[in-house]
Amino acid sequence: MRQLTNIFWLGSKELRSFFSDMVMFVFLIWSFTFSIYSEATGSAEDVNNASIAVVDEDRSALSRQIATAFYPPYFRPAEEIAARDVDVSMDQSRYMFVLVIPPGFERDVRLGRKPALQLNIDATAVAQAAQGAGYLQSIIEGEIIHFTQHFGEEFEPPVALTMRRAFNPNGADEWFLAINALLNNLSILTIVLTGAALLREREHGTIEHLLVMPLTSFQIAMAKVWANGLVILTAFTLSLLFVVEGLLEVRIAGSRALLLLGVTTYLFAAAAIGILLGTVARTMAQFALLILLTIVPMMMLSGGMSPIESQPDFIRPFTWLLPSRHFMEFAQAVVFRGATFAVVWPVLMNMAVLGAAFFLVSLLLFRRSITAQR
Repeated sequence: MRQLTNIFWLGSKELRSFFSDMVMFVFLIWSFTFSIYSEATGSAEDVNNASIAVVDEDRSALSRQIATAFYPPYFRPAEEIAARDVDVSMDQSRYMFVLVIPPGFERDVRLGRKPALQLNIDATAVAQAAQGAGYLQSIIEGEIIHFTQHFGEEFEPPVALTMRRAFNPNGADEWFLAINALLNNLSILTIVLTGAALLREREHGTIEHLLVMPLTSFQIAMAKVWANGLVILTAFTLSLLFVVEGLLEVRIAGSRALLLLGVTTYLFAAAAIGILLGTVARTMAQFALLILLTIVPMMMLSGGMSPIESQPDFIRPFTWLLPSRHFMEFAQAVVFRGATFAVVWPVLMNMAVLGAAFFLVSLLLFRRSITAQR
């Protein structure tokens, strides 16, 4: 009971110290609000408001029907240009797509000759160009089928594709990017706050005050874990409700309580890593360098930036040692696929075991550091 009381009051001191640091407080607010919104909406790879022009050399009912078939939000209304202006317009980046409809196109379609269309693409933005080409092909084929059926004729494309998206029916990048940004900021803030709190004690000289008190290294470490974890968990919950679900309209398919359980488990592991880095580093400058060496690989190998399956074979086994990899797998399963506890409990167990291992290592180094100072 005495240990719990000491941990509680030490954690209360951590909370007061955090809220008195205005720079860190503002950084926390920014990371869970503006940062998530800007990353979700500013780096999407969907085709959005793409510029398109049409060179109509057929001047037929079908060519006009195709030219007017492109609508927002994917495309702007198509502009008609002359064939001689295609190269100059694309060199000036006025259009991402230029569709050329040759003479006699409608006649050839009605005769069943399957004429070719020319689509010029500015592939500077590779992802949008590839997706836009697919959208345009689907739109054009749909208009041709509708036109031929109207005249009692049949036109069958060489391949008929039926696409059904699971978990994200509209294919909105904002859903994935918002959750990925939220989880990455959770990792960064937890490690930074916990490690910085430990270094703040050392730089301000208050660690010596703690050493003369009847406190153990476990109590000091646990106080920093629960205090900073509580701050991050509160910020995460508010950001999930008001920014991700409210402002960005991301649908959470699974249980929010289960998601928060996983977040709490991961916070313990991430805070242990923060204590480990804060113990190894002697100054804030060293801690900042260690953060760069730690957080960037954690984010890259967690499966948020690229799937685990797409990573090199020799790296994949090492990702099992990263709590962030298991947390990303857990969060995506709960948020997007609506997974239940019966499905994700092994991932939760992996996070808990890794968190305990990191905490034991960090506690051992922290205890050795305190012993050396005494």
